[in-house]
Formats: sequence, C-alpha cells, structure tokens
Amino acid sequence: MRAKGGGGLSFTQAVQRVITGITVVAACSTPAATQPLGLVVSVAASMNDALTEIAVLYRAATGVTVALNPGGSNTLARQIVEGAPVGLFLSADEIQMDVVEKAGRLVPGTRLRLVRNDLVIVVPPDAKRKLTVEQLLDGQVNRLAMGEPSAVPAGVYGRRFLERQGAWERLSAKVVPFPTVRAVLAAVEAGRVDAGIVYGTDALTSRVHVIARATDLDIVHSAAVIAGPNEAAARRFLEFLKSDQARAVFTKRGFRIPPVLSEPKPQFGRVEG
Repeated sequence: MRAKGGGGLSFTQAVQRVITGITVVAACSTPAATQPLGLVVSVAASMNDALTEIAVLYRAATGVTVALNPGGSNTLARQIVEGAPVGLFLSADEIQMDVVEKAGRLVPGTRLRLVRNDLVIVVPPDAKRKLTVEQLLDGQVNRLAMGEPSAVPAGVYGRRFLERQGAWERLSAKVVPFPTVRAVLAAVEAGRVDAGIVYGTDALTSRVHVIARATDLDIVHSAAVIAGPNEAAARRFLEFLKSDQARAVFTKRGFRIPPVLSEPKPQFGRVEG
C-alpha cells in the first residue's frame, strides 16, 4: 500500500526508514543487527534531533529501543491512517494530528501539546546581499524556500504569516516548496534560495541568519499514542517525554514547554515580522 499524494512513502520505504532509526538510536551501544524491533515513533523532521537524543536516554534508563521514523508530518499522518505499525506520533502541528484522530487511529485521552516552537525567516550565511524583511515582504526576492504551503506544517504556518503581512500574493509565485523544514534549511544554507521560512529550533542548528520572527504565532508540536499492539510501550515513552530529562533536551534545543500539557488546541494569533 502506498501513501497517497506527492512525496508519499510506500510501507517498504517507511520500514527502511524505521530500520535507519533503530541504527541511529542503537549506535551508542549494541550493533543494530542484534537489536529487537522496539517501539516505532513517527516524528516530525523538525523534532528528530531532539527525539534521537531522548531515545538514547530512554534506552539507557529502560533498556527499550525506540525506532524513529522521521519525515514531514503530512506524510507521516497518511502512513498512520493507512495502517503503518507506529506506536506514537509526534506532529509538527495540530492539523495533521486531527487527520489521524478523525481516522480513528489515536488512543482516546493520550493526545497532548508537547512543545512550542517559533517561525523565523532566514537568509544564507554568506549572502552578498543583505536582505531585510521589508524587502522580502515587498517581493524583492527571486526564490523563497518553505515547506509545501498546502500540506507541510511549517509551510502552512509560513503562508499564514505571509498572508497576515499582506505579502502572499507578491511572493506565492516565488515560493520553492519542500517536503520538510530540514530540506528548506539545507537549501538556504547552500545559498540556492534568497531566503527561507523555518522553525526557530532549526535555525539554531545552522549558520543561517534570522531576519524576522513571528512572535505571536502559537506553534505547537503535539503527540499521541496510536491504537495498536504497542499502546502500552508508547504510553511509557510518552510519559518519559514529559520527564525532566526529556524537557531538558527540548529546552536545550530551543523548544518551549506549554505550561499545561493538555491545554486546548492553539489558535492563530496576530503575526508580527
């Protein structure tokens, strides 16, 4: 079975990515070939670095291997809806989590708002032209990288930002869409585009320059247990994600922790550049 829509992964490809996740998480201890298949977590690409570090801590504390299946949240949601053997889903936005919930794949009562993030506009580190946010919003760029505006969470947020600034009509034809935020970041780093829209946490991992930040856009990455045979293991790992150890990792990597993990779904607020 193949996920519908552009950029979708077949289950065979998804399993290969899971195997890669096991290799990454287990690299610090026993060779991956000897590891039993543990809990599979589908995680938004923007959270993968933090989850990789947390998964290593979890294995050290419990002996349980966590296999990470990173990707664009929209692609991961489609895989889960179609029956991918996932125990936990970490989405970059509430919309893709809604897709999975409406399909009846979430375990009731397990969905929560895990961490917050920010949206930023970045430019290449070695750009000769010193682009300002005013110039960008005025349309004075040739190529603007962002997640696919109709599907990828960061792209959806990015379009909302540009619409609220009255700049979307000027810039939409100049948008270069990518399947993940990390792909956007790579394009900006390499200077293949004039600017890009990424999460603040991604910008922290790079030499790119931040020229604007959406201060009032409530971006929440959510988590939920997926119905299936690994619910108990997924619940235990979800509890670990709320622990002081995990929160320290999230905070170190630039995420912010919601004061109440079960607070209502976020609404878009006024966005300022």
